[in-house]
Amino acid sequence: MSSPDTEELAPPPAEPGEPVAPERGRFWRGLTGSLAAGMVVLAVIVLAIAGICLFTDAPGPGPLMLIGHPIAAVVALLAQRVADTRNGRVAGCAGLLVVASVTAALSLFWWN
Repeated sequence: MSSPDTEELAPPPAEPGEPVAPERGRFWRGLTGSLAAGMVVLAVIVLAIAGICLFTDAPGPGPLMLIGHPIAAVVALLAQRVADTRNGRVAGCAGLLVVASVTAALSLFWWN
């Protein structure tokens, strides 16, 4: 007989009326989640560099970059939250909004 400590616990079975999240869209959600997280990291880095440039009197990112990156990060995070909590077309459209937000920020501020 094994003790309760060593037993492998299985997740409880789903209740009959409880919705089960489908496995479809897992790659898409992972991709858009990574893009949203990357946009947040980029926004934090841009703001940190602006702070360093402020104290060292070095030229740094302009005001458009300082405003645009956090806005793009917030839009991406909010859209990703919708993509993670919803299913179907709504989740797909929210994922497209994440991609559009990240692409717009990168193309406007970096790829010129």
